[in-house]
Parts: sequence; structure tokens; C-alpha cells
Amino acid sequence: MAPDVFEALQAQLAELRPVQVAGRISRIDGQLVAVEGLTRQARIGDWLDITTRAGLRVGAEILRLSPTEVLALPDGTRDGLAIGDRAEHRPARGIAPDDRWIGRVIDPYGRPLDGRPLVPGPLVRPLDARPPDPARRGRLGARLDTGMAVFNTLLPVVRGQRIGLFAGAGVGKSMLLGRFARAMQADVVVIALVGERGRELREFVEDVLGPEGLRRAVVVTATSDQPPLTRRRCAQAAMCVAEHFRDQGRHVLLLADSITRMAEAHREVALAAGEEASLRGHPPSLAHRIMALAERAGPGRDDVGAITAVFTVLVAGSDMEEPVADILRGVLDGHVVMDRAIAERGRFPAIDVLRSVSRALPHCASPEENARIGEARRCLGAYDRAEMMIQAGLYEAGADPLVDRAVALWPALDAFVAEDAGQGIRGAFARLARALEPPTPTEPARRKG
Repeated sequence: MAPDVFEALQAQLAELRPVQVAGRISRIDGQLVAVEGLTRQARIGDWLDITTRAGLRVGAEILRLSPTEVLALPDGTRDGLAIGDRAEHRPARGIAPDDRWIGRVIDPYGRPLDGRPLVPGPLVRPLDARPPDPARRGRLGARLDTGMAVFNTLLPVVRGQRIGLFAGAGVGKSMLLGRFARAMQADVVVIALVGERGRELREFVEDVLGPEGLRRAVVVTATSDQPPLTRRRCAQAAMCVAEHFRDQGRHVLLLADSITRMAEAHREVALAAGEEASLRGHPPSLAHRIMALAERAGPGRDDVGAITAVFTVLVAGSDMEEPVADILRGVLDGHVVMDRAIAERGRFPAIDVLRSVSRALPHCASPEENARIGEARRCLGAYDRAEMMIQAGLYEAGADPLVDRAVALWPALDAFVAEDAGQGIRGAFARLARALEPPTPTEPARRKG
């Protein structure tokens, strides 16, 4: 047996306690169960293993404390629970990632979902770990080849950057994440699928991610039917896995889909714990939870290892001011907006370049590259402002030289956004330069129709 397997077994043995501390359920209050006899040992976030009289075992997380009892939220159904049921106290449940988790699909508790045994690592990591010391964190690193022309040029991604992907349902968000997972430069990819439909897990792993993407990935998932504690835990567990590889000096790509579903799960837990809804139905603690999660991504301490993160947000009706989108956008290093109207006309990825920003610019590009990016944005902006007049036939050629140029270049620029970056960053910029060249007289400019 390999030495690292012995280390994992030793870590599990160390967690065994000769004395079990237990209490009894004294009352069931709404969604919470109250347990007496644990007030000296229990802490917020600790775990209870409840055994019903029928022999069923139900887990519960402690959310509130009082001088005489602890109140916990069951991580599952409350059916079968009764006054007097035994509740064993256990410390807060962390997760123990291991290098052998690469290529595997697990749940937020570190249990395998792909039918094969999974050995935990020797170190249990807390779910709410602190980010690296801000005074000793590294700076954003070099540009990354993403495999897509638009992200290699107009919206560059650099090592350690945190970006948000804001999209409605059904506009190609999952497909874009799959392309990131397969093609973006990284040593390890960690994917959090929070609250996804159960039937979509296999489809994402086998079709969207594919064998090539799974070969370097760890997928952490909690489906939509699972309790809010499990769904809320999913993104934190994925971050723990990413931190494990980051601390080894590796570059990790973290894809979290979605922060909106994590926020919905947190709302259920927080309301059960007694918080008042304030931010359009969300509890006040939501802002800190989102910002704390985002801060754990980014460059590591002393620039050893980094987590480049993509957090997705579901925005209904492109409302970028709703609480989850507004909170997350304020702590990111850039945001990408996907537009349903663009998807409906068949261009994928359906990225609205004008509403998207990479805060890695202008530092990550050369003066020549920044000039090309600026020119492309000016042309796209001019076409966007004049589009209604152009489509209605009210714009007359020659009225505005910039709009004339934008009309001529728009088909090539729009097609460029959908291109793969087969020849890396330099090749993508070379193709952007060609897209900015006026069409020849034998190639008349086409208008969007």
C-alpha cells in the first residue's frame, strides 16, 4: 500500500473519538430541531448525527445556540424525527482533498458520485478558510490562452483573475464553461455545479466537458433536489479543493456555476436560522458570504500557485442590479455579459462585448494590442448606437465616417467574437487586425439582418 494511503488512513483514525458526546431532541420548531445536553460542547457550524427510533440517521448543522439547547437544521427530510431521538455531536465537517481526486465526480462532502471508491487526503480543510494574507499575496500574472479569440484579445483573462459570467437561462453558459474547462491554460480545473438538474450532470461531464476536460478536472456537484445545506456547501467545497492544488504551487481554474443558486440555498438556511430578509428577499449575511468566497480565489501567497476563477450568475431579464449580481460584480476583476438576443440570432458564445469588461486591461496587453482593442470597441459601439437607424434604412452613407467604418467592419468583427483561437494569443490578435481591415470592393459590407 502506498505511503500516501497510509497517511489518509492515519488522518481518518485521528478523527475517531473514544468518547461520544450526545444529547436528545427536546423539540422540533419549524425547520429546526432543538437538542438538549450539548451546550458546553457545541459551536456554530458543528454537526449532529441524529438517530431516529426507526434506526435512520439524519445529519444536521448547528445554526443557533441558547443557554439550554442548540438548534440545528437537518440536512435532509425531517420525517421520522421525534422528541427524545439521540443526537451525537461532531466537529464542523471539512473536506480532505487529494491529488487522486483529479478526474473524479464528488459531492460537497467528498464522497464519490461516479461509482468508484475515493480515498480522502491526509489534511482536512475547513469550509470557511481564510484567504491568503493580503499583504503577501502575489499580483495578477500573465495572460492565459483560453482557446477563444474574444477572450484572447478583447476580454483577456490573466493568471489569478476573478471574472463573473452573467447570463440568463438557456443562452449557452454551460457550453462556454465547458470550453474554458477544455482549453484554458491551467494545471487543474475544479468545477462546482450548484443546484443543477440531476439529468444534466452526466450530460455535462460526458458531452460538454468530455474525456479530455475530465482528465484534468475535479467536479463537485449538488443537484437541485438536495437540501439547502448541501447546495450551499457545494461552492465552498470546490474552493477547498482548488486551495489544495493552489498550495502545491499549481495554477487552478475554478468554474463555479452558479453563485445565484448558492445564494438561494443560503437564503433558505439563513431564514431558518432567524435572519430577516432585506436585500430583495435575501438575508444581510449574503453579501459577506459571496465576498468571502470570491476573496479566496486569486493569486496565492508570495505568488506561489493561483486560482483563476469564473463565477456565473443567473440574471433574469439582464438585471445587473439585482443583489447577487451587484454584490459579486463589486469584488471581481472583470465581468462578461451574455445576451439572449445575440443567442437567438445564432452567434455563440453570445457575449455582449460592449457590456463586458476585463480589468486586466490595459496592463496585460502591449500598446499596439490595446490600440486594436480600442479600435474594435469603437467600431462595435458606433454600430450599436446606429443599429436601429441602419436596420430601418434611415442612415445615409457618408453622414458619419465612424459609422460608415463600423457598418463595413461589423460582419467581420461579429464573426471574430465566435472564433476559436487555434494559434494562441498572437494568432488571435493577427486575426483581429485582419477583421479591422476595410473589405475590398469585391467584398461589399453586409448588414445584420
